[in-house]
Amino acid sequence: MSHGDEHRYGGPRRSDDGPYEGGQTRTRLPDWPGDPYGGARRGSRSSFHGLITAVAVIVLLIAAIAFANRSDGSSSTASDRNGSDRPKAAATAASGTRPVETKKDGIPSGFARTEQGAQSAAANYSVVLGSADMFRKESRHAILNRLYTPDAAARLRGPMDRAYSVDFLKRMGLDKDGNPPAGSTFVSRVVPIGTSVQQYSDNGARVAVWYVGLIGMSAQTSTDPVTSSWKTWTFDLRWSGGDWRIVSDSQQDGPAPVPGDDRAATSDEIQKATEEYGGFTYAR
Repeated sequence: MSHGDEHRYGGPRRSDDGPYEGGQTRTRLPDWPGDPYGGARRGSRSSFHGLITAVAVIVLLIAAIAFANRSDGSSSTASDRNGSDRPKAAATAASGTRPVETKKDGIPSGFARTEQGAQSAAANYSVVLGSADMFRKESRHAILNRLYTPDAAARLRGPMDRAYSVDFLKRMGLDKDGNPPAGSTFVSRVVPIGTSVQQYSDNGARVAVWYVGLIGMSAQTSTDPVTSSWKTWTFDLRWSGGDWRIVSDSQQDGPAPVPGDDRAATSDEIQKATEEYGGFTYAR
């Protein structure tokens, strides 16, 4: 099962995903036609031609260094000249700014009315919407009311309840109230990798969150073991009631890295890690 759409995280707007597929490490070899070194060796050039080439290389190098060190701010890239609105990569280093000072019902709240605050809100909201609390009706309603605008929460409540039906919960190994069997641990987590601001104003923002998700039942007899998936979750946010609220959201697969050669953990190891390792409050 897919992590985002199959399990209805964040609303029913998404299309169905395919099942998890186990990957194999692939080694791509260069597709060189013929001799990888470009064919037969050429005859040696004269020393005069070699001197001309060396001088040309030095001149180009000096010009490149001078251009890179220009500090008058007059240089511009092609995308700048063309007015490209492609999102720019933000620094991955910690900003040093605290994301929030408070929490309501365990959910971070009070994000800054800035691009950084919108990114922090989107990252933390993805964590909450990807948690096991979404599989229990009471906590799910509280999450919808807290994270979404009033209109969006009212619109999603019914469809979300139908999506988390008794039959669906049963397929996940949960009872009708969303609880796992005794001795088993249900794992549902979202771990943000990074965020990207696609649009921003003082009253609204569109932020994409690239994340890895974990979902499944950790138990000796589980037929749905904990697996991982990579997705991008995009949130349309609005400044409402002194905080960022979700108006709508959507997900898409990837980008997913090539799977490594890590040994799959046992059910006991996953269950122990889930109980011992808590989550974070994320900040841009």
